Amino acid sequence: MGIALQLYSVRENCAKDLEGTLKAIAEMGYEGVEFAGYYGRSAENLRAILDDLGLKVAGTHISIDTLLGEELGKTVEFNRVLENKFLIVPGLPAEMLSSKNNCLETAKLFNEIARKLRKEGMRVGYHNHMFEFKTVNGDRIWDLFFSSTVPEVVMQLDTGNAMHGGVDAEGILEIIRKYPGRALTVHVKEYSSKDPKAIVGEGEMKWREFFELCRTVGGTEWYIVEQESYAYPPLECVKRCLENLRRMRLVS
Repeated sequence: MGIALQLYSVRENCAKDLEGTLKAIAEMGYEGVEFAGYYGRSAENLRAILDDLGLKVAGTHISIDTLLGEELGKTVEFNRVLENKFLIVPGLPAEMLSSKNNCLETAKLFNEIARKLRKEGMRVGYHNHMFEFKTVNGDRIWDLFFSSTVPEVVMQLDTGNAMHGGVDAEGILEIIRKYPGRALTVHVKEYSSKDPKAIVGEGEMKWREFFELCRTVGGTEWYIVEQESYAYPPLECVKRCLENLRRMRLVS
């Protein structure tokens, strides 16, 4: 299992100086990065930068459109160069999950994408925000979707977003238990009812139990830190997140 950073956390730094930002991330001790945009760079250029820094690709956040029709082949080739196997959709048009029937149809679409990616050695996945933990016709959207998708569809649980959506820390743990082997990558994001700018380790999430369940039940390959609120400059925030995880002895 590796520790990575979602680059959305430091997006302004990346836009100004991608190479320098990636170098700083590597020097902090992160082993990989998850993309949320490519800053106008080719896959070959990105791969060369990462190789120089000893960083791996833990995944990428891309729109559902890039996985449909002729776009799928382009996406596969780009990520083959990046040596990335996790193609994560970080949100969908509201109507795709607005009813039970729509959830089931969307699940079928993801199953079909997963089938096409299987021969490429890649996985499609879905990343939550908050609304996925609301109910439609008495069923939670999250459960409608993941109970109807094949095991190859990655469940990228964002802890902070889920807790903002009304799931408590114990509920987060229950999600991992309910879908064994599905949490191949997870977003490590803090939640605090008292401090909206809390960094990892300074809120209400049960990190020790979460990491243990990811290891023993979730099948997790990458823990991906994401910070979207800033008590300090973004690079300082993500450095402190990693330091706190080390202090808790959850990563080396």
